[in-house]
Amino acid sequence: MQLNETWKKVDRYIEQQLIPHDPDLEQVLAANQQAALPPIDVSPTQGKLLQLLVQMRGAKRILEIGTLGGYSTIWMARALPADGRLVTLELDPHHAEVAQSNLLLAGLASKVELRVGDALAQLAELQAEGAEPFDFIFIDADKPNNPHYLKWALAFSRPGTVILGDNVIREGEIVRDDSPDARVQGVRAFYELLAQEPRISATAIQTVGSKGYDGFMLGVVI
Repeated sequence: MQLNETWKKVDRYIEQQLIPHDPDLEQVLAANQQAALPPIDVSPTQGKLLQLLVQMRGAKRILEIGTLGGYSTIWMARALPADGRLVTLELDPHHAEVAQSNLLLAGLASKVELRVGDALAQLAELQAEGAEPFDFIFIDADKPNNPHYLKWALAFSRPGTVILGDNVIREGEIVRDDSPDARVQGVRAFYELLAQEPRISATAIQTVGSKGYDGFMLGVVI
């Protein structure tokens, strides 16, 4: 418990020093809480990291798998140029309704296409529609389907596309090959696919902070 409190205090310090006060983002988190969405948004420091990675890549097209209330969506969409576009996929209609309201609040509704329904079905529809490749892809949805999402991410990529996966450490449970947790097994299968896939060069980094002990996978399509 003491360690977790230290992580939270350090996150708060970083936020105070490096992340300007943002009433819109705070209102988004408040709206998510009021709508009883699960409190699993990325932290402000992680949101800023997503934004910086999008800027570093110079991304004009972003795909997000897993919208929730749109908090991470807003961080990334703010980094897009005037002609940029973000497509985000959300299974739950209630979550999507809250996210759409949050995007309107942030003035980003015109840059973001929110698609509602099963993500695998939505990805197949995007392919059928002839969607162009994306520059940046953020995978943050149901973990048992992570390997499927990675395959689709690669299908929508080109050399230089950045693919980021969230929650890939799961408090260290990923080292347990006998874990009964389908989320852990989904992430382990995700790693196994990454290890075998010659089209992507990837690593994972462990993180601690206000969201506890977890981590990100970061890869680039080659």
